[in-house]
Amino acid sequence: MTLKDLQPYPVWQYFEEICQIPRPSKKEERISAFLLEFAKKHRLEAKQDEVGNVLIKKKATAGMENLPLVVLQSHIDMVCEKNADTVHDFAQDPIRPIVDGEWVRAEGTTLGADDGIGMAAQLAILASDTICHGALECLFTVDEETGLTGAFALQPDFLEGNILLNLDSEDEGEMFIGCAGGMDTVAAIPIKYTTTCSVATSAATSIKASVLPTVTLFAAKVSVKGLLGGHSGDDINKGRGNAIKILTRFLWELNNKYGIYLSAIDGGNLRNAIPREANVVFVLPSDCKEKLMADFNVYGAEMENVWRLTEGRLVLELESVDMPEKRLDAQTTTNLLNALYACPHGVFAMSYRMPGMVETSTNLASVKMQSVHSTDNDGTQIIITTSQRSDIDSEKKNIANMVASVFRLVNAQVTHNGGYPGWAPNPHSSILKVALSTYKKLFGKEPLIRSIHAGLECGLFLEKYPNMDMLSFGPTLKGVHSPDERVNIKSVEMWWTHLLEILKTIK
Repeated sequence: MTLKDLQPYPVWQYFEEICQIPRPSKKEERISAFLLEFAKKHRLEAKQDEVGNVLIKKKATAGMENLPLVVLQSHIDMVCEKNADTVHDFAQDPIRPIVDGEWVRAEGTTLGADDGIGMAAQLAILASDTICHGALECLFTVDEETGLTGAFALQPDFLEGNILLNLDSEDEGEMFIGCAGGMDTVAAIPIKYTTTCSVATSAATSIKASVLPTVTLFAAKVSVKGLLGGHSGDDINKGRGNAIKILTRFLWELNNKYGIYLSAIDGGNLRNAIPREANVVFVLPSDCKEKLMADFNVYGAEMENVWRLTEGRLVLELESVDMPEKRLDAQTTTNLLNALYACPHGVFAMSYRMPGMVETSTNLASVKMQSVHSTDNDGTQIIITTSQRSDIDSEKKNIANMVASVFRLVNAQVTHNGGYPGWAPNPHSSILKVALSTYKKLFGKEPLIRSIHAGLECGLFLEKYPNMDMLSFGPTLKGVHSPDERVNIKSVEMWWTHLLEILKTIK
């Protein structure tokens, strides 16, 4: 089967078109141009603001002019993650969607159903001559995934409607009336290198350490991969492994036993994704080589036991590599490993107000070596990116400060940025009542009402439009923000049917 064989056909048709257009965060020019051309083709009024948000308006269908104006909203950018062995340029290559049983997924990359499926539904409604609805404003925002840039920049006079349906949730049958706020905490650790010189020995290629002239070293690489990863908000409570934390645990023990020197480290990519892969190159005394192999085998067995129920595809690899030209000094290595080991990750507190929901969490998202224009640290620093979420603003700041304090203990420069507000739940929402009654009418069951731990743009909309009545809902997506991202086909049909029923039922 292909997407053309799926129902509802208009939604999947437009989703397939969207997949052909590269749309990484902060590089949405082509998808914006597509939207504006779509509006022109269908003779619809459209406008674009200074940051790139697009608004397309459509008049009410005949006989429904008295219904209130409704805003349909989704974001146009996508998270760009791929498997290490997948060749794909997100800035140029189209996404390749595949029908896989009950799901649609992509070949080795994120699918972009977050939030391409929301966009597709908007376009299907805008293009239709048969769907009944009142007047509509379809808002397409930019850069939701990496900065909420479009929502932050939205002007108070850009929209006219006071009812907003956000199409960016990921669980069919669940109605979201609130979300967590979030912020980023980034630490920069300056690097001090020790230059190495190769010498030949009978055992292996090694070096004479400048600080330990009588000790020879050998180089190795350890990799962690095969993890599920996922959304740092919606998946943070699902027992997923963090590749950086798993790798650090092993390295910290090695450093305590033998004294190692890191040369290169790379883990994770995006601030809002749980790290799936991490690797490090390090050197240690040559007489520890056999001990390293034994330690690695023991550690591999331990990790297999720890993660066998939640991370069945976890892979740990150890290999010898060529001796690097330079390595971190012992103190920098120790500081980095101590900080990464101590840095909290995962759920910090569960909600007492909405049982079963995460209240506060933090994600150790990535660790990268970055070149800088400086004369006091060899032009390189280690950047550790973390993100914090909570539906209580003071607790969001508290966990961010906790993370900051860990890195300040090793004299890192720490900054907080990217803060955005949460969306306080309103259980008396009028649009919620419509959504509940229509869902029960269509499917004979009650949907779940909840707040989501992930960040939604609704909190920022509420700042600009304090009288806005909002609801977020969507089809079922799994593995979001990872190459395992997939959308359930049946749930798209149910969500679409429900959306159309809401539009013609609003009074």
